[in-house]
Amino acid sequence: MAIEIERKFRVIDQRWRPAVSSSTLLRQGYLANTARASIRVRLAGHEAWLSVKAMTRGVARAEYEAAIAVADAEAMLNDLCEGPLIEKWRHIVLHDGDRWEIDEFLGENAGLVIAELELDSETQPFARPDWLGAEVTHEERYYNFRLAQRPYRQWPDELQAAR
Repeated sequence: MAIEIERKFRVIDQRWRPAVSSSTLLRQGYLANTARASIRVRLAGHEAWLSVKAMTRGVARAEYEAAIAVADAEAMLNDLCEGPLIEKWRHIVLHDGDRWEIDEFLGENAGLVIAELELDSETQPFARPDWLGAEVTHEERYYNFRLAQRPYRQWPDELQAAR
């Protein structure tokens, strides 16, 4: 079984930008969300995947991915996915030997910036960059499938705090 061990954090400022080594525009949508799993289609340039993720909260979740044809992904995103698509820039930042993925959301989720770090174990230590804010790993509203259902722009408490 494939297990993804990931921690998620809010990003508090722009100090990470000079360290970006690459950026990719991602589009993704959800074909199904059940109590046990979500099924996602993701398009990144000339690559596409179909992913199944367990609907468990926390740091470690089962995840399965398979490459699919870009044309199939585009058709599924346009014709089959529910809710608004998730569009975001994924920036790669190396910090103290760790590979951070900084997701800068667009569209209905514009204004939200999340840093993710994949780990080898749930207890693996890591150096915390000074641009990290609060950890949101256990907050389901930050999961991408939830952002497709209730986008960031619909969070009045967060928008008020950002002003």
